[in-house]
Amino acid sequence: MNMETTPPASSGVEAPASPRTLADVGLGTVMMRDILLKSMFRMNLSFVTDISKVVCLPVPLVQELVDMARQQRLVEATGTLHATSGNEMGYQLTEAGKNRAMDALSQSEYYGAMPVPLEAYKVQITKQSIRNIKLSREQLLSGMGHLILPDDLIGNLGPAVTAGRSILMYGPPGNGKSSISNGIIASVGGKIYVPRAIEYGGIVISVYDPIVHSKAEAATDDPNSLRRTSNRFDNRYVYCDRPSVITGGELSLDMLDLTYNPVARTYQAPLQMKSNGGIFIIDDLGRQQEPPQKIVNRWIVPLEESRDILALQSGEKFTVPFDTLVIFSTNFHPNEIFDGAALRRIFFKIKIDGPNQENFLKIFAMVARKRKMPLDEQTLLYLMKNKYPTINNNYANYQPVYLIDQMIAVCEFEGIPYQMTPELIDRAWSNMFVKQETIVH
Repeated sequence: MNMETTPPASSGVEAPASPRTLADVGLGTVMMRDILLKSMFRMNLSFVTDISKVVCLPVPLVQELVDMARQQRLVEATGTLHATSGNEMGYQLTEAGKNRAMDALSQSEYYGAMPVPLEAYKVQITKQSIRNIKLSREQLLSGMGHLILPDDLIGNLGPAVTAGRSILMYGPPGNGKSSISNGIIASVGGKIYVPRAIEYGGIVISVYDPIVHSKAEAATDDPNSLRRTSNRFDNRYVYCDRPSVITGGELSLDMLDLTYNPVARTYQAPLQMKSNGGIFIIDDLGRQQEPPQKIVNRWIVPLEESRDILALQSGEKFTVPFDTLVIFSTNFHPNEIFDGAALRRIFFKIKIDGPNQENFLKIFAMVARKRKMPLDEQTLLYLMKNKYPTINNNYANYQPVYLIDQMIAVCEFEGIPYQMTPELIDRAWSNMFVKQETIVH
């Protein structure tokens, strides 16, 4: 890891400046002191350079906080020197310091990185907004990789993604709505700064989530620097790839609210807040416990006003930025699951149909090549003339993969070279479609 890092110019996002004074941190001195004491107590920290890494503040500011705590007789010097940092003095909590740390922990178990004030977070979100992205046709095609898509689909998707507004993709299952969503994620790219936690009214809300956020690099204070202020950006943030949150049938409305841990008395940001600056995909809309109409109703204010309303345990409500490209994906026709008012709130509606015969054959050939399955023209003719007419020539993107993998499974079991025959097509087809029949119990 580099001791001094700076984001690449291509990221196009202005970094949050590292605080130079305690006032720049934007938190009350009592809150900062208590987080320092809790961190020292919970992690058995003794040296300022180690504390600096944990609370994510530059060394000089941590030293100020330690000196403040010493004056209040909550911290004392140990007389121990840091083995690897020259003549750095060690510190420990006094009995009064331990008592204060435990009292603070009883109010909130949160310790570690100093949170970013909500107002400062709002400023940073504006600087790195998903709506600032201008996507070209070439970038979108590149993100889609190997997908074979109709030309007009790219023409419809491009403006939708560039606008950073909500998108509804609908159409029959198995035609790549999920793959297209992933292609959009790849196309957008770029990196942003995600706060480890934010503060509102003395309450700390954890935001950075290693499950959602992919860390790119970190700024670290250089203990060998004379001034020890070598951070190139505020280390209370994590420099990450633009986030992408993908949910499916498991999504419930309570996942879109603050999560409160009553034992630790701490809050975790909801999914849409973790996706700020990135993409939030609701896949398989209509498969959740709550009806689609109810899910979209929850997004009315965020989608229209770019802000979300969250509630604390006390019932107090406050607003946070909502800066995410929301993609709804469903196999149902929109008119079946939404009323007109809900549909108006979704800015772009894009139908994802199955491929035509030409594109289907291109996909089939591409999959066969990847799977090392030799193509057989007579077998392909058999498939097109004998099988597809039985389903009204309804082609779907998933079918080539399904059919070829079925034939491969048979070949491997029988110990024969990969091959494509009408008999194997019949066997694969029978697994792809189940005949309607009555089962006698």
